[in-house]
Amino acid sequence: MGQPARHPRANRGGNLTLGPTTASLVHPFAALQRLIPQHGLSRFLGAFAASENDVVKRLLINAFMSAYGIDMREFEGETAADYAHFNDFFTRRLLPGSRPMPADPEVVVSPADGTVSQAGTVSRGRLMQAKGREYSVSALLGGAAFADGLANGAFATVYLAPHNYHRVHTPCAGQLVETVEIPGRLFSVNGVTERHIPRLFVRNERLVLRIAASFGEYALVLVGAMIVASIRVNWPGPVSPYRRQSSRNPDGVSFERGDEIGAFLLGSTVIVLFPEGAVTLDEGIRPGQQVRVGSPIGTCDTAGSGNP
Repeated sequence: MGQPARHPRANRGGNLTLGPTTASLVHPFAALQRLIPQHGLSRFLGAFAASENDVVKRLLINAFMSAYGIDMREFEGETAADYAHFNDFFTRRLLPGSRPMPADPEVVVSPADGTVSQAGTVSRGRLMQAKGREYSVSALLGGAAFADGLANGAFATVYLAPHNYHRVHTPCAGQLVETVEIPGRLFSVNGVTERHIPRLFVRNERLVLRIAASFGEYALVLVGAMIVASIRVNWPGPVSPYRRQSSRNPDGVSFERGDEIGAFLLGSTVIVLFPEGAVTLDEGIRPGQQVRVGSPIGTCDTAGSGNP
């Protein structure tokens, strides 16, 4: 039998504190997500987002641009008329040259626009989700064997809010070795859910990219989320939603630093994990820090990684 749920208890000051089970249910938004049909709702709303009906398209795009104050100066397209549907607008491309890479080739860059929710060192195969909540590298990667090589390395988790640019890029150059498609739930990945849903990123649908770089193999994990929840890549390969866990070994897919990998259809999270001694994260990469594609997040240490 499992352990009984922990209940509120009084601390020395007489205030009530909550155990993990109670805390995960206390927030209404987190509790509601356990009850609604996440995949069904996401597919239903996704049909509207993919609609090429001119009235629907213009209504959705104009409302979104107004609500979030989207600055279109660095993107291809200017108005709703320039896009085939809302998804086309949501995954809008950057104008060429709008995100130049750092001159130093050893600099590792952010894979996405967004907010750093957690960053630091993986400790004995576990990394931080939020204060008081951890999860394992192995579970995140679907039990993939290469998780062992990332058990004590560096990691950064970047949350993409709805208003952010939603294409994902490579933090450093490498060869795509393997993809692992993992089915799962579609909880929201915003700060509230991250604090209240244990093992959030392990529960959600996700795509794991195993990439071989000059310093060794690193992982880039694209985590799905509620509403549209689709993850797409720029080569013939996996298309979400994933029905079962499976692995592929793409042939001839390689990236330069900053190359586009794929896109999210609506908000989500990207997690990048580096092997021990391979990358030193910048001191400024901490929770709450805003990052953009091409902005430095760390530096390669090819000597310390033990690779040529």
